[in-house]
Amino acid sequence: MADFELTSQAFDDGARIPEEHGYAAGNVSPPLRIQNAPATAESLVLIVDDPDAKQPAGKVWDHWLVWNIPAGTREIAAGRTPDGATEGQNDYGEVGWGGPNPPDREHTYRFLLYALDTTVALPRGASKDQLYDAAEGHVVGKAELTGTFSP
Repeated sequence: MADFELTSQAFDDGARIPEEHGYAAGNVSPPLRIQNAPATAESLVLIVDDPDAKQPAGKVWDHWLVWNIPAGTREIAAGRTPDGATEGQNDYGEVGWGGPNPPDREHTYRFLLYALDTTVALPRGASKDQLYDAAEGHVVGKAELTGTFSP
């Protein structure tokens, strides 16, 4: 079986995320493509964060939390949340996508996609910690895409 994979039509893995996806610009989530989700997956979880924010912000900055993405999802259109999915609160204090906005230098952003053997019973606006707690013991696959963004 081919590897579980997350890609974007907007940028290659490790490349610069286009300006229109940044928080201070268009603040539109990039288009994403999902391939080869595990057959045992019931749902998908997407977490977009910035581990380089530890120095200026004192923590890994959360940009987008989405869960209960149907396991058969193959595309997430730019600026859209998949039908049936639920979004959590990002570190801007908003629910939904909060694009890259590094205060100091180029940062690397992680798009972490998890396949779960269940769905997650969390309300809209839940935190990343709550999401990871709910997913614990249910991860059957993981894919990752990275992109960079500069101030």
